[in-house]
Amino acid sequence: MINSYIYNGSVIHKRFKPKEHFFKYKVFSLFIDLSELNKLDESLKFFSLNKFNLISFYEKDHGERDGSSLLDWVKNNLTINKINTENIKVKLLCYPRILGYVFNPLSIFFIYNKNENLISILYEVKNTFGEQHTYVFKVEGDNKLIQNNCSKKFHVSPFIEMDCNYFFRILHPREKLSVVIDQYDKEGKILFASQDGERCELTSKNLMKSYLKHPLMTFKIISAIHFEAFKLWIKGIKFIKKKLKIKNNLTIEN
Repeated sequence: MINSYIYNGSVIHKRFKPKEHFFKYKVFSLFIDLSELNKLDESLKFFSLNKFNLISFYEKDHGERDGSSLLDWVKNNLTINKINTENIKVKLLCYPRILGYVFNPLSIFFIYNKNENLISILYEVKNTFGEQHTYVFKVEGDNKLIQNNCSKKFHVSPFIEMDCNYFFRILHPREKLSVVIDQYDKEGKILFASQDGERCELTSKNLMKSYLKHPLMTFKIISAIHFEAFKLWIKGIKFIKKKLKIKNNLTIEN
């Protein structure tokens, strides 16, 4: 029995100011139980772990980004945050590599205890400069809706200032996926971003179906990012120069 899944759905971005801007595109994500990586590598056609294939997953795309164990990286960061790591299960929501390429603007680690209760969530944010920042939160209670907020600590879009706050709202990933991020400055909401999806089993057949629905998806994502940035520039939205270089950083949030 495999406890990893595929989510087929859509990503939406809506900007509210200084000028409105909207786009939506279809995507599929993997929801991977990190303890199953080797099993997935052995059992799935068209899929490989840490090597080239039509669809693949590389550990070096996340965490320390050096190919080291993602499970160890998560445990180390939970220990720093005084979260018990005994018998935990870690699942990662992310885009896979397609024909060797991927760009993940946001990957999310969900950490469960031995009773299958969610105890922590890690939001791993990347920008197109090859940099990454991870926001680590504790999760308490058994609410279906996970809500987190924090100040922005990482330069993502060259069209949004740093002095902002994020408000994350996520449903526990089950039959449906819902991830919503609202971004605010001192005057109000700047940006709404979301990803939704329908769950299906991670099998070779479903993986190929998802690929055929979204061929070259990861190439389209990075192309769309630059194309939408060009349209923002055409609309006259101010370009914000990146001031700091942060290769890989992490903050423990309340």
